[in-house]
Amino acid sequence: MSIQLVLNKNSKHGVPVKIYTSDIEQGAMQQLRNLAQLEFVHSHIAVMPDVHVGKGATVGSVIPTKSAIIPAAVGVDIGCGMNAVRLSLTASDLPDSLKSLRLVVEQQVPVGFNMHKQIQAKNSTLDPLGKRLKPITDKHPGLLKMLKGFERTWAKQLGTLGGGNHFIELCLDENNDVWVMLHSGSRGIGNCIGQYFINLAKKERQSRFGHVPDQDLSYFAEGSDSFADYVEAVGWAQDYALENRREMMRLVIKSLQSPQAGLPRFQLTKEAINCHHNYVNEEVHFGEQVYVTRKGAISAYAGELGIIPGSMGAKSFIVRGLGEAESFCSCSHGAGRQMSRGKAMRAFTIDELKAQTDGVECRKDKGVIDEIPGAYKDIDEVMANQTDLVEVVHTLKQVMCIKG
Repeated sequence: MSIQLVLNKNSKHGVPVKIYTSDIEQGAMQQLRNLAQLEFVHSHIAVMPDVHVGKGATVGSVIPTKSAIIPAAVGVDIGCGMNAVRLSLTASDLPDSLKSLRLVVEQQVPVGFNMHKQIQAKNSTLDPLGKRLKPITDKHPGLLKMLKGFERTWAKQLGTLGGGNHFIELCLDENNDVWVMLHSGSRGIGNCIGQYFINLAKKERQSRFGHVPDQDLSYFAEGSDSFADYVEAVGWAQDYALENRREMMRLVIKSLQSPQAGLPRFQLTKEAINCHHNYVNEEVHFGEQVYVTRKGAISAYAGELGIIPGSMGAKSFIVRGLGEAESFCSCSHGAGRQMSRGKAMRAFTIDELKAQTDGVECRKDKGVIDEIPGAYKDIDEVMANQTDLVEVVHTLKQVMCIKG
């Protein structure tokens, strides 16, 4: 389905906002109106069908900017995204109870606030990251102060899950082939980098492009020292997030190949996908070189494979981009929340969590009620609203889900 709503159409007070759904709350509408007023936004803002209110900027928004970047639009979970790979296993190769597999994976991959006791990642991954991090912290002693602890532990967090909506799943596709899918980002160090530069942008209040309607939209203008430093730091965090998912996937596969898992020998297919959905990237759109911030959106250039997860207990999708120009070659990053975490905790019970995750091996306690499928939008409706943006390659059904 094509664009369903357009804000600021023919307005002299901001660029248009093109929305791929009619299901959008007023708070998100106001955030988008504020974004649209910024002088450095290029062409228009595209809004994905999983849109909802976010911190700093609207989740599900694609924001192209010329000569400026908004750190709070990128957010603090810099480089958060997905990784998925198909195995040569089928459903018949899995045990009747998946709890043993869940425990095997949890022993190999720390979740929540936990980290590895010893560094797991190889030096070929760690050394380049470490060498690139030092110049950033040398220029920003305030960041180094925030990183107290993380400057020593980021290497131990490489290959860890975190909490919130991050997950590791086993899924079955339409052919009953087994997939491993996971969702995580740049962990504690990415959070510190995000917070530091968001606060710096607010403190500097750069004014090259005029009025900013909300301090959360404070920006760095190209040519300033802070702009260059942020580009360097956010690039580092995005690369760290990518490596974090690669390392985590390696550890998950290692655990599934261990004797304790009891699975037949298997191989990985060539369909491995690793994509960000909270990040900024330099691209060309409508004839201009711009910085594209995808906050809760993935790249969907023509032929590009991506991952759109549903909530635990729902379906997920491997998709192929259609390169739709109006969306800046983007699509949704998931189902999108329709209820805040606090509201979900108050609205649902453990019995409802058990019912909505029936058939899925996962935690079913009060600690994950905020992740109950009922707190999210209907993934089928989200997918129906973006048929112009992607085509479905595989439909996955979760059978095991690990959350922090």
